[in-house]
Amino acid sequence: MSQIHPLDMSESIKLLETADIADNLYHYDYNTKHLLSLLAKNIEVDDPAYMSSFRSFEGEVFENFVYEKLLRYAQDNEYIEKFVLKGFHQNKHKAYANTLSISEKEQIVYRTKSREISEFDAMFVTVKNELYFVEMTLVKSVLKLRRRLRKKKALLEIIFPNYEIKALIILNDGATGAKQFPDYCKVWFTKEFSAGDVLDQIIAKDKRQLVPKDIINGGCMIEAHELKLHPFRYYNTMSWITKTIRSHKKHILDMSFLMNFKVQRYHDLYNKFYVGYLNVENATKMLKLEGEYADTQRVMVALEKKHSDEIVLTYYIQTGRKKLYLYTIENGKITKEKKDPYGITVTEVFHINKQMDNSYEMNLTHIGVVKKLLKDRFTSAITKED
Repeated sequence: MSQIHPLDMSESIKLLETADIADNLYHYDYNTKHLLSLLAKNIEVDDPAYMSSFRSFEGEVFENFVYEKLLRYAQDNEYIEKFVLKGFHQNKHKAYANTLSISEKEQIVYRTKSREISEFDAMFVTVKNELYFVEMTLVKSVLKLRRRLRKKKALLEIIFPNYEIKALIILNDGATGAKQFPDYCKVWFTKEFSAGDVLDQIIAKDKRQLVPKDIINGGCMIEAHELKLHPFRYYNTMSWITKTIRSHKKHILDMSFLMNFKVQRYHDLYNKFYVGYLNVENATKMLKLEGEYADTQRVMVALEKKHSDEIVLTYYIQTGRKKLYLYTIENGKITKEKKDPYGITVTEVFHINKQMDNSYEMNLTHIGVVKKLLKDRFTSAITKED
């Protein structure tokens, strides 16, 4: 066994060596339906459609490859005390609500009854009481990844308050932006990865005989549900925040509550807090709404936290259970965006709208006051940093 040491990358991982993972990489299920349909049409490999589909597939393979390597890395590393199993290494526990568990796709997830909140590529605990979540990606620009990190870290800090939350980021050589990761991130760079061999095996008419799965589940390995967490109710907490932020006796928003450290951690997780609604008449004036709306139509007002930590107003119109539109105003320009009908925002807006009585109605004067409060707060924070 190795001596206790920081999480330095092994040469085997850096060089993407395959000798120690048997044929495990070929035993995973891959989402190749679209890719195979393109191959059947004899699409050229440099066609943008093929390149996009193959890159998505290659990302899946890379995640499984690195996970297999991390399993063995954890086995031989006394610094890692617990390592969470997934895929065919775990015991096929179903995804439970409000806890860390395994999804139908055998991934590590945290979910409510109806929606997945976050998925984790891998997770482990060290002897120093650090809980690491792992992100593996082939994407060359890591801006979007940095945005995801904040949400995942916030969730883990909420449900695992007794651990110090950190992240291990695994990228290919050539990825840019790594120096902009927060201090809690440790970054590994591997050599360039290719999933060509796996695709060849999938499409081969005469497939080679695979070595049986090399399943690892002993030693420091644990099931996802064995990590005991602090109770957290996603929608109940969201409702509490909405109610409290509007409960100030004198002001439209309780800014002290909003900017509280713990509340801002929730803001990192939810990304937006719903604080009221506009009637359709006022919303039409401000957002230049087109089309016919019922007199009872509400336009939800939210405080969205941007990656820069600036908090801005955004607006949501839900015209059907699965039909939701986001309106944003930036530099005087109004942008309308249709939201994913199966995304969590649709459920959030539906839930919070039922909670709000008439006392949550806002007018255009309220909107102006809130905009000024948020702008002044952000400007003040920037000035202090300078």
